Amino acid sequence: MTAYSAEERLLVLLAAAADLDERARSALSRACARGLARGELEKICAAVIQTDGNGVYKGDRADFSAAADAVLGRMERLNVFAVTLASAGYPEALRAIPDPPLALFCAGRRELLAARKFCIVGSRILPAWAEKTGRHIAAELAGRFAVVTGIAEGGDRAAIDGALPTGSLISVLPCGLDVDYPASHASLKREIAKKGLIVSEYPLGTRAQKFSFHARNRILAGLSEGVLVLAAGEWSGTLITANAALSYGRDVFALPHNAGAAQGAGCNSLIKQGAYLCTDAGDILQMYGMDRAQTSAPELTAEEEKLLAALRLRGEEHAAALAAAAGIPVWEAQAALAALELKGLVARAGGNKYTALRL
Repeated sequence: MTAYSAEERLLVLLAAAADLDERARSALSRACARGLARGELEKICAAVIQTDGNGVYKGDRADFSAAADAVLGRMERLNVFAVTLASAGYPEALRAIPDPPLALFCAGRRELLAARKFCIVGSRILPAWAEKTGRHIAAELAGRFAVVTGIAEGGDRAAIDGALPTGSLISVLPCGLDVDYPASHASLKREIAKKGLIVSEYPLGTRAQKFSFHARNRILAGLSEGVLVLAAGEWSGTLITANAALSYGRDVFALPHNAGAAQGAGCNSLIKQGAYLCTDAGDILQMYGMDRAQTSAPELTAEEEKLLAALRLRGEEHAAALAAAAGIPVWEAQAALAALELKGLVARAGGNKYTALRL
């Protein structure tokens, strides 16, 4: 069994046994952080949690030790480890937020907790061009950062698909690591745990609740140096992560969307409020003083070059209009656009329309 200090064992047990709502869990986190700073962790915990009130604090040392052994033993059997507020490996950026998690339950590559981290999020439904742009950005950033995201469809999935091949990926869950949420992503979760790292503040067996998504978003922001929002409606939950990042002093980036596009209203609003406009990974890397890796541009046919030039000039456009602008028969233009899509230079925008991607 992995060795844990007495303070780590206490924090793991509190985090694993406490049946608390978001407000109570936040209060406990703040109290424990103060207790650690003063060397009075057990005293603080006893004051915050009534003895036996929630089954999380036992006055009997033997009972406490046995309970901790049971929690840690189950974690060990499932290849789960914990990093607590008392652990040297606890991410310092996360420790600095107002209500850091008592413990992070983790499975996968522990070393990613010490890497530089950048968060990519977006609404569950986002335009195809934003999904592809997000995937390209995540793939490039994964060479410099551990990409932090959730495990939902849409923006999270774009970040996962881009970063997972490198293994530089941290997915933060709103439930216990052994709970498959969403159920359709069970195999994906296992793959992330194998190549990257899955993290949760919730103990094994905890199912996702409405408040746990909000709480999870503060971890996404707290772990990261910056946050990129790929798509967000005016009232999207994704904006919770962006607002948390702003409150923590993190950098916030957003993809610009067409005026009037409901799926991008939140992104455009963030840019109006001072978020950095981002169209490719270079905008983020430049912010952190990093040069982009040199990559060779894909070879294009004469027809592909004409269509790409017309599309970059016009923005989003219908295939027939692009064919006319490039002086190419529509049937040839469709084939060339399909080839450009495979090369990652354009994306379908719906209604047989296309948009150019920046690489």
